[in-house]
Amino acid sequence: MTDLILHHYASSPFSEKIRLVLGMKGIAWKSVTVPTMLPKPDVMALTGGYRRTPFMQIGADVYCDTALMCRVIDRLFPTPPLYPAEAGGAQHMVAHWADTALFWSAIPYTMQPAGAAHIFAGLPPEAVKAFAADRGAMMGTARRSTPGDAAANVKTQLGWLEQQLSDGRPFVCGQAASIADFAIAQSVWYIERVPPVNGVLAPFAKTMQWFARMQAFGHGEKLKFTSEEAIAVARSATATAPVKVEEGQPFAAGDAVTVTPTDYAQDSVTGRIVGLTNDEVAIERHDERAGRVVVHFPRLGYQVKKAEAAQ
Repeated sequence: MTDLILHHYASSPFSEKIRLVLGMKGIAWKSVTVPTMLPKPDVMALTGGYRRTPFMQIGADVYCDTALMCRVIDRLFPTPPLYPAEAGGAQHMVAHWADTALFWSAIPYTMQPAGAAHIFAGLPPEAVKAFAADRGAMMGTARRSTPGDAAANVKTQLGWLEQQLSDGRPFVCGQAASIADFAIAQSVWYIERVPPVNGVLAPFAKTMQWFARMQAFGHGEKLKFTSEEAIAVARSATATAPVKVEEGQPFAAGDAVTVTPTDYAQDSVTGRIVGLTNDEVAIERHDERAGRVVVHFPRLGYQVKKAEAAQ
């Protein structure tokens, strides 16, 4: 099996979600640290424009969005299962809530002035200003919660989690950890690591006991790798993962399309369809440095649109 390469950085909450999944699975993986903000030339060589962190690479297959990455990891490493049958459909619905509503409460809450001062302590003012400008461009015209609204929202949602765990269950959907737990854990982790604001977690004893169980999974075996090495892996790959275009889909194999996130960081990736189902879209693109790559996205949360021209 081709090595799994995770492109991430230490303080990225969605990266922590994947790192914990890799820990639960007991996987050895290659770690490429990417820049926290643009420019990201090595990232663009592999993704074709997708700038969110993390993304995952297996040979010349590049997987974007943690929702899809988790499914791929579980397919390749099925034991222990990330989607246990006992958790049913609820695990998927909870995970989607956690990746959206909870996440977009946790981020502005943590980035209130006291939290931001801790996070950026020691950085020169110009670096902080550049980061703020980069994230402002990512968000575009989308509205974010004020610190006061975010605090209220965080407390409300932590209350839901506390209630869910109040019957003594070890994990959110039952006796086994599921995708729901990992999706929630990233936001709790992001808050917990910032002392000036993490007092909001203190009243939720069951939640913090659950969080300790999540942290105990660790991150698996991390092996340092460089972006140049990752690009060379893609360039030398001779095959990509099997994909298909299902009947009834709005595009056919070979159609030129763009794939664009529908919420934030709405940077389009252009390519030609090689796979399309209700769950996934895969497009082929060619890069001067990485060669032929296939970039995969989930369908949920992304727009697939006809392109006038594609690579």
